[in-house]
Formats: sequence, C-alpha cells, structure tokens
Amino acid sequence: MKSVNPVTGESIQTYESYSEKGVEKIINSVDKTWHHWRSTSFVHRGRRMQNLSSLLKTKKEELARLMALEMGKVLKEGIAEIEKCAWVCDYYAQNAESFLENEVIKTEASKSYVSYQPLGTILAVMPWNFPFWQVFRFLAPTLMAGNTAVLKHASNVPGCAMAIEELVRDAGFPENVFRTILIGSNQVEKVIRHQAIKGVSLTGSTPAGKSVAAIAGSELKKCVLELGGSDPYLILKDANLEKAAKICASGRLLNAGQSCIGAKRFIVVDDVYPEFLEHFTHEMNNAYFGDPTDSHSTMGPLARVDLRDELHQQVVKSVSKGAEVILGGEIPHRKGAFYPPTILENVQAGMPAYDEELFGPVASVIRVKDEEEAIKVANNTVFGLGAAIFTKDAKKGETIAETQLEAGCCFVNDFVKSDPRLPFGGIKESGFGRELSVHGIKEFMNAKTVVVK
Repeated sequence: MKSVNPVTGESIQTYESYSEKGVEKIINSVDKTWHHWRSTSFVHRGRRMQNLSSLLKTKKEELARLMALEMGKVLKEGIAEIEKCAWVCDYYAQNAESFLENEVIKTEASKSYVSYQPLGTILAVMPWNFPFWQVFRFLAPTLMAGNTAVLKHASNVPGCAMAIEELVRDAGFPENVFRTILIGSNQVEKVIRHQAIKGVSLTGSTPAGKSVAAIAGSELKKCVLELGGSDPYLILKDANLEKAAKICASGRLLNAGQSCIGAKRFIVVDDVYPEFLEHFTHEMNNAYFGDPTDSHSTMGPLARVDLRDELHQQVVKSVSKGAEVILGGEIPHRKGAFYPPTILENVQAGMPAYDEELFGPVASVIRVKDEEEAIKVANNTVFGLGAAIFTKDAKKGETIAETQLEAGCCFVNDFVKSDPRLPFGGIKESGFGRELSVHGIKEFMNAKTVVVK
C-alpha cells in the first residue's frame, strides 16, 4: 500500500497490507475490548475524547501537512479540517450522555422507557477526500456511545489512517477501542461478514455504497451510507448576484472540488443569467492552483492522476454533446494531478456534466426560464445529498428548501456544509441514515424497550 504525492507523483512511503490472520486478530481484540468499554461511564469516555480534541489542536499544522502530501489539500483547508475534528470530539464529549438518556414513555405499566445500548464493533469504510474529518465524524459519536470501531481507510491515505489510530491511543483510549486495518477494497466483504462486526458506516461512491449495502443486508447488519452527490444551487432573480457568485465559487472549489456536498450544478433563472455568469467566472478565475504546501495556493491538485483524467473525460464528453467551455477545461502542461477551475454552460440532460457527479473543480451552469423550472431541474437527478437557494426573500428560500427540494441538507444563501450540531446525510442514490447531531449517535444503538409491571 503506497502513499503517493499527487504534486510530484513520487512515493512518500510504502505500507505493508495486513494479512487475513492479522485482520482477524485485530477485529477479535476490538470486539473483546468492547465488552469492557461499553460499561465505562460517559465521564470516563468524555475525558479521553477531550484529550483527543486537545491533541488535534496541538498537532493541526503537522496533520494538515500530512494531508497536503498524501492527497493534495492546501494547508489552510487542512488546518480547518483538523480544527473541525477537534470540535466534533468536544461536541460529543459534552452531549453524548444527554443524547442517550432513557426516554420515559407513559403506559399502563408502572415504568416504561427506551434505553439506548451500544451494538458492538462498527466498521468504518472511509474515503480520501477529507481523510480526517470523515473518520472523526464517525469516530467521536461511535466511541462516546460505548461502541468500538475498526477503520478501513482509502488506500491512498495510509499515513492519515495510521496517524488517527496513534492519536486515539495517545489520547488515553484503550489500545483496541479503535484500530486501523490496512487492506484493499477486495477484502472488505469478509470484514463485514465477520461475526464481531455489528454495523457498517461508509462514505464513498454510490457503486461502493450499493455493494456494501448488499453485503450488510445479506448479514442483516445495520449500515449508514453517505454517497455521491450532484448538488444543485438555484440562483433566483432576486438573489444578490455578487455575493451568490462568491459563495458558489467557494462551494465549488473547496478541496479542489472533491467533495460529495460540493456545489456542482448552478441553475440560474434567465433574468439574471448573464450577470451571474460574469460574476461567477470572475470568482472562479481568481483561484490559484498550485503546490498545496505553498501558502499562495488556494487550491491544490486532485488526489490522483487517474481521478484527474476521469474528470477530464467527463468534460470532453459533455463538450462533444454540446456543452461549451467558458473557463478552463484543459489539462495543464505541468507535473502532478492538477486541473484548473472550469465552467461549462449549455449543460443539458444526457451529458456527464448534467447526469453524473463531477468530482473536481468543474461547474455545470444551467440556464432555466423561471423559479418553477429551476426547482424541476434541481430535482432531476438520481442524487439527493445537498442543495442551496439564493434569494433575498429568506422566507421563500426557506419554503423551497423545506418542501420542494429533494435533498438531505438544504441551505439558503450559503453553500452546503456539515456541522456537528445538525444531522447530515442524503436520500435517493446519495445514501441513507444520518451522521452527526443526536440522530447520528443513535444510528448504531439498540433502541431497547424496557417495561416494568
């Protein structure tokens, strides 16, 4: 298993994949630890979770540099990611006990209530694009709930995977409460089917989610899936266009566009289309892509050359079907997995830029007649992760967000983002289940009914 710098293409470090026997030993050790960990108090768990938060804050520059080297994230974004990981640790350290209090329900019995009990060892299958945040938003609620966890991280970020295991151990958690297993995707099925694994959380592509869901379903094991997205951003005729363009560009270029909840389809009503496109092009063109360790870079490379080439093919195919390149759209003549901020217009159904997820800094701009058509186009997708509306009429925006857009997370006058205090997840082919907030911590719990006559 090799860690490769996407800027230079050079190998950083090689890690030996774990043997079947080694994986078996780890899973059994984590399961054995669960029988003790589940009986510890919330105070006991919380102290260690707050230690973990402190470690993250102390090491944020070091960990951000590791991300920059392994998958190309610019240092500023990497530091922000680690700070968010610390936040989610503090959030669950402070709130897990109240979230999981018994729920008393009045019945004819002398006492009746719902008690939330941990399930056991949970497998996390995580992606490379936010190599710390994706793990910590799973890790913090899972461990605070009294479960234990095994992590199968993406194969191109083994350094991040091992760093997380070390951080958990250094924070004072028992050695086998949380373990990383360095294995390939072809070994995941056997891990899911292991009798000690009681549930699976996956963040990744829709095909990967369908595969994991099928395996977990055949074993009757709970799973939570956060999958792909093609988030629509509706620009209505009364929007503040300059502000909307700035926010939309930020939402598209964050993490070099490699985000499931990145802004992807920009649906603009006819009345303001030319003006919005002018502002939006200006904002997208302002990005400076370069070495992620250079403080001047606002955007790094894509995580791998093959991912960059796949994205470019989606652009090429869309153009061959009638889309027009307004900005970018060409692989730069330089070393590394770089791709420029790109804008496509005249994007229509049947094109990859309309139908598929573009996992990189490519924006699909779609012109529509009015608000009604904008909503129809927004929902015309197999995905349903996030969506945003830009309008000066906040009440109208709220109504559209709440009742008319088919997505798990809808924002008004801002780009879609996750927050420990709010449930996060999608519908349709963007997955099911929720992470974060009170909803997330209850996903891998037994909601046990207790009745006393």
